[in-house]
Amino acid sequence: MKLAVSGKGGVGKSTIAGTLARLYAADSCRVLAIDADPDANLASAVGVPPELRRGIRTIAGERRLIEERTGARVREFGQMFKLNPEVADIAERYAVRYAGVDLLVLGAVPRAAGGCACPESVLLKSLVLHLVLKRGEVVILDMEAGIEHLGRGTAAGVDLMAVVVEPGRRSLETAHRIREMAAALGIRRFGVVLNKSTSPAEDGEWVSAEFGADSLLGVIPFDSRIARADRLGSSIPELGQQDLLAPFRELLVNLDSRIKEKTP
Repeated sequence: MKLAVSGKGGVGKSTIAGTLARLYAADSCRVLAIDADPDANLASAVGVPPELRRGIRTIAGERRLIEERTGARVREFGQMFKLNPEVADIAERYAVRYAGVDLLVLGAVPRAAGGCACPESVLLKSLVLHLVLKRGEVVILDMEAGIEHLGRGTAAGVDLMAVVVEPGRRSLETAHRIREMAAALGIRRFGVVLNKSTSPAEDGEWVSAEFGADSLLGVIPFDSRIARADRLGSSIPELGQQDLLAPFRELLVNLDSRIKEKTP
């Protein structure tokens, strides 16, 4: 299963991606969680302790690796470089393992080179393509709203684009834009996860009316315990409170059901 999770900043997509990764791992699945958001927060959502987080190396920051694999100097222009660099061993070398989840942090391409076919960007996109198409385990990508690291080839391997929204118009507008971008890349399955809902039934009806009832994958009610876990740098499963985990488990079941459906 290959799942891309996106959404407007601050809606809680990293919390949801990290919690799903932990739940799949608890169900004895092999899980690779990829932090593809430049504002990387997935490690704490997975529950990786501070001493391990301090040792995480972001791929975009590995200058020697990028230059070795692409044959080009970082932050120099007018160069020729490999468009299909070797990436098969990168996850094993750089992922941090915790609680059954392998976590890989991509990092951000410097803004001065953003949008161009620079060596950093080429390596990251080649890596994501490999991880989505070639790996057999559960792969969960925590994306930025612009789905920066997805290209047409990568999108062919993504089973579903899940967009996290909160009960607000701006959040839904971002979700509509992501839906359009995902469709343009060929991602046929799309779903919405409603987070931080204080009125689950009412908010769920509102989101269903906006995107269609079949698009609502789950509703995560607002709960102060989630914010407390965030402050502690802990994951939701580590709180050990089953009532808090129940809507996340329901979301996992709905995701599996949607992904098993035939492509429309």
